Amino acid sequence: MHEVSVVSDIVKAILNELEKYNATAVEEVTLRIGEMTNLGTEQMEFAYEIVTRGTILEGSKLIIENEEVQVHCNKCGWEGGVEYIEDDMDTGHRIPILKCGNCGGPVKVISGQSCCVKNLRIVGED
Repeated sequence: MHEVSVVSDIVKAILNELEKYNATAVEEVTLRIGEMTNLGTEQMEFAYEIVTRGTILEGSKLIIENEEVQVHCNKCGWEGGVEYIEDDMDTGHRIPILKCGNCGGPVKVISGQSCCVKNLRIVGED
C-alpha cells in the first residue's frame, strides 16, 4: 500500500510549511491526484486519518480532486483526453491508452500525473 508512504510525505511537507504561520488548526487539505498515479482515494483517506493523529492536521477534512489524463500529440498537435481500457480485475483502475485521439500518433502526457497539495484552509491566531 504505497498510499501510506505518499500520505506520510505529504503530511510532513504540510507540517513543515505550517511552521511559517501562526496556525492553530487546519480545517481542510485539498490534494490533486492524477489518474496515472494509481493512488486509491479510500486508501489515501484512511492513511491520512492515521498519519495525522497527534498533529495539527488531526480532524481536518481531506478533499481529493481527480486529475484526468490529458495528452498532446507530437505529430498533429491535437490535445485532449484519452480512451481507457477498463481493468478486468475489479480493482476500479482504468488503464489509459496513450495515443492521439485524432491521428493515433505518439503523445506526451500533459496532465494526470500530479500528486500535490492544492489548497490548505488553516485557522490562525489574530
